[in-house]
Amino acid sequence: MEDRFNTIAGWALFAGIVGLGLTSISSHYFSADKPHRPHHLGYEIEGVEAEGGAEEGPPLATLLATADVAKGEAIFAKCTSCHTINAGGANGIGPNLHGVLGETIATGRGGFAFSEALKSHGGSWTWENMDAWIKSPKAFANGTKMTFAGLGKAEDRAALLLYLNSQGSNLPLPAAPAADAAPAEAAPVGADGPVPGTDTAKDAGAMAQPAPIAAGGGDKAVGTVSETKAN
Repeated sequence: MEDRFNTIAGWALFAGIVGLGLTSISSHYFSADKPHRPHHLGYEIEGVEAEGGAEEGPPLATLLATADVAKGEAIFAKCTSCHTINAGGANGIGPNLHGVLGETIATGRGGFAFSEALKSHGGSWTWENMDAWIKSPKAFANGTKMTFAGLGKAEDRAALLLYLNSQGSNLPLPAAPAADAAPAEAAPVGADGPVPGTDTAKDAGAMAQPAPIAAGGGDKAVGTVSETKAN
């Protein structure tokens, strides 16, 4: 009797294990073509602006006027793995950058093999073009071979631009936007009218003077001010 009970219990346990295994296998089979939504969609790249976020802040000319060359040199240290900047320096993974500002985009540089995407951009390395390039090479020339993600901070780009310019370029700085002229102040007005001594008070005094009376036929009916007082 005891042997029969053990046999039944053993078969029941075995059936449970088999059922659990089949359940696990079937769940994997039917969800194989239904991938789960990842917890984190993508990953962040340092220095890249969020999509759709317009950068706000002072214009480039203003940032350049207050930029620090020493800070730009420190930032350029990140670029030395691909670029040299000394006069006559050899090209590396990227071209030598001595005197690059002001030159035609993707030309010269000791015959460096620029990408077709950058060659087709056209124009020259102006302050604005170089700023846009450093901010996001891919956005500036989609298809570029440059793998650098870009510098997101406008202040860092301005400092780097100023340092690049000091290394053989000497491109004139762009003119900073002029400040808006201050609006003209209104003349002060007291409780009893314009304050004496102001232009408004003079105008008000002039308006308060009696108008001259025309000579001729009108003086019979009205007379002059002096005649009226005499009568």
